[in-house]
Amino acid sequence: MSSDRKQTQIRLEPEVLAVGRDAAAGRDLDFNRYVERLIIEDTTGTRAAGMAAAQRLIDDHGAFLADLEAELDSQHAAAGPRDAAA
Repeated sequence: MSSDRKQTQIRLEPEVLAVGRDAAAGRDLDFNRYVERLIIEDTTGTRAAGMAAAQRLIDDHGAFLADLEAELDSQHAAAGPRDAAA
């Protein structure tokens, strides 16, 4: 079985590696695939397009989202802390 994939080595601070592995696991990816996806998204403009879309959503609906967040916060505060044993 032949592959065009190339192996490389990177050195990361232990904390960076740990959060990278956690982020990969959160996306159901192994660490190598996660890094590959980050590189592809960064170099193809996919990430920038996603960030621009997110910014448009915030610009267009930010007030609604802020009001919704405040309402949910007030509901949570009114309910009070939950009993840990419950």
